[in-house]
Amino acid sequence: MIDFTEEQLERYSRHIILSDVGIEGQEKIMHGKVLIVGAGGLGSPVALYLAAAGVGTIGIIDGDVVDLTNLQRQIIHFTKDLNKPKVESAKEKMLEINPDISVKTYKKLATAENIIDIINDYDFVIDGTDNFSAKFLINDACVIAGKPFSHGGILRFDGQTLTVIPGETACYRCVFHAPPPENAVPSCSQAGVLGSIAGMLGTIQATEALKYFTGIGDLITNRLLSFDAKSMNFRNVRFKKNPKCTVCGDNPKITSLKEEDYIPPICEITN
Repeated sequence: MIDFTEEQLERYSRHIILSDVGIEGQEKIMHGKVLIVGAGGLGSPVALYLAAAGVGTIGIIDGDVVDLTNLQRQIIHFTKDLNKPKVESAKEKMLEINPDISVKTYKKLATAENIIDIINDYDFVIDGTDNFSAKFLINDACVIAGKPFSHGGILRFDGQTLTVIPGETACYRCVFHAPPPENAVPSCSQAGVLGSIAGMLGTIQATEALKYFTGIGDLITNRLLSFDAKSMNFRNVRFKKNPKCTVCGDNPKITSLKEEDYIPPICEITN
């Protein structure tokens, strides 16, 4: 049990006075361990809000450095951070918001060789990546390791998210069976993205992590939440766990991770 200091009681007072959170809920948050994969558009608001909320240990993995094109949406990075490793830039801001938390950085890409070892130290994983191969890798790793996670994706004016509780709910592969062919779907760098969309979706993902630790409300499980910011319409598409899913089904084919399994096929172009 945490012996709250006067400063902590004041810092988290708006959580503590919530009847659904209280001291016990804040204590659960402070004992929580979250890994954020990607310190970009989605990872930025997630990292800031989880740090502010007092999540005790936050890991952040990203092998990239801050680029000028990032600053339109990756709000954790500032102009002075150009060319700095994103994980170091993010850690600096997180600790400035809340020096009580522990931030662990991994300046590397998540791969089939290292992701299981990394996620084993955490209670909840946030997918803040921007490519399909990484998203399938995170899904498969979390299912195999039994780690709950939040999926998120953004493009142009749209966002989508779902939360997966391995062994209980449908996973990402239950809905999207395999990565699309290479270049079949444009990336944000190719098609663009409205900067604030990252904030909209990232705060939803951060909220899912806090709800998971405190047990408040209903997680976005067995449904895909998507939104179109142009019309500001939100939609839920419900689905069930797929017994034929290749990673979480009754007879899974994916029981270990191999890097070559996450290389999407080249899209064939015909006249």
